[in-house]
Amino acid sequence: MSPLPQTVDPAPEAPSLPAGIQAHLGSQLRNAYESAGAAPLSTRLQGLLERLSAALAGLDQTLTEEFRRGLLDEVPRLRRRALTLTNDRTRADDLVQETLLKAWASRGRFEPGTNLAAWLYTILRNSFYSEHQKRVREVADPDGAYAAGLVSLPAQQDCLEVQDVQAALDRLVPDQREALLLSAVHDLSYEDIAVAMECRIGTVKSRINRARARLAELLG
Repeated sequence: MSPLPQTVDPAPEAPSLPAGIQAHLGSQLRNAYESAGAAPLSTRLQGLLERLSAALAGLDQTLTEEFRRGLLDEVPRLRRRALTLTNDRTRADDLVQETLLKAWASRGRFEPGTNLAAWLYTILRNSFYSEHQKRVREVADPDGAYAAGLVSLPAQQDCLEVQDVQAALDRLVPDQREALLLSAVHDLSYEDIAVAMECRIGTVKSRINRARARLAELLG
């Protein structure tokens, strides 16, 4: 008698939230991070940008105009994306600085005509996760005190409590937080997020839904 065919249980569906709650969370996150990302640059990052500007101005045409113009133009967006990854303004500026230095060192590898923003974000993301693997074993935060001391998002009337948002975001699984903020703060499509995070579109949707549900749960 032949054995019965093996069945595979379907993957559990990611939790979902009503559209109104999703819109509310997205609006608050977007407003907070846009304001936080506009804060003055750190002295170190400002100094690096000035040196890069001078270096780019002195180069011949071995670097394309796309790279020359794009590298510095992408800094504000890189900074906001670094902030969504780190949830810490100082670490975000350090991460952008590291990204720019690596991009400059690897400028010969950039292929003209390809997406410079995506190339820079890949460098930024890889740098973050390399650092995250080291930090995750170093920082213990059982009572949320560390999370509460992270980047100060602007307080507004009728908005979620700043400290609650900080602590809740820091308690999300990193890849879920990243997917959520790329969608809510940066308005990237599922397809673009999948490319940035090097995963399937279905995985992106699941991460975003789970992050929304967990954030709503943590914030009550």
